[in-house]
Amino acid sequence: MSNFETLLIEDRGPARLITINRPKVLNALNETVIAELSRAFEELERKPGAVRGVVLTGAGDKAFVAGADIAAMKDMDTEASMIFASHGHAVGEMIANLDQPVIAAVNGFALGGGCELALACDFIFASDKARFGQPEVKLGVIPGFGGTQRLIRRIGKARTLELCVTGEMIKADEALRIGLANRVLAPEALLETALATVDTIATMGPLAVAAAKRVIHQGAEVPLEAANQLEVEAFSSLFATADQSEGMAAFLEKRAAAFEGK
Repeated sequence: MSNFETLLIEDRGPARLITINRPKVLNALNETVIAELSRAFEELERKPGAVRGVVLTGAGDKAFVAGADIAAMKDMDTEASMIFASHGHAVGEMIANLDQPVIAAVNGFALGGGCELALACDFIFASDKARFGQPEVKLGVIPGFGGTQRLIRRIGKARTLELCVTGEMIKADEALRIGLANRVLAPEALLETALATVDTIATMGPLAVAAAKRVIHQGAEVPLEAANQLEVEAFSSLFATADQSEGMAAFLEKRAAAFEGK
């Protein structure tokens, strides 16, 4: 595993814990963080090993990611800002396309790019101290890492417009109510619950988990008839795997399945 300047990476059983480690600036995203996140997920995609899920969080108890690094962005021109936004989008796509589910453990502020990074993850588990928002309009810009589009798909157009044009910051319970967060937890239970969720996922068939994630993401972008066909094709393709044979045999024999991802 590579060495990183702004990330801490640790394997906890079947989970890979990735921590953005810039607590002095509330884990703000700059080009270095974006590049290292890209590298971390690329390495995981290339050599997953025994990793069955990822937990992404921020260092300290104040912020998941409080936003992009404004000091680094202030003097960007159109070309530089386009490159920066493109790199941020690329990380989001890597997270969405990873076979393993990715859980954002939001331990504090998730604003701007931080909210967008959480939105790219499959689940958002939030501390009851977490705060979410897309306040970019206060800076004279809009979300640039997918916030306008991923929010629509998660919470709908009207609520997305409200958050993006008012710059409103919402609490964790409101994020749960509108479907932005999956769960709200006490701060001391946040990481433990996220890691335990990966432990649960790790007992499932890995090919089936990857197929479910892929079909759900892809199906959300196409008409229902085409989405249903994606499901039929993915469902039937799994009947050519050893995992399907093992899973159904284990069920009938009333034992735990020993999946191998084959």
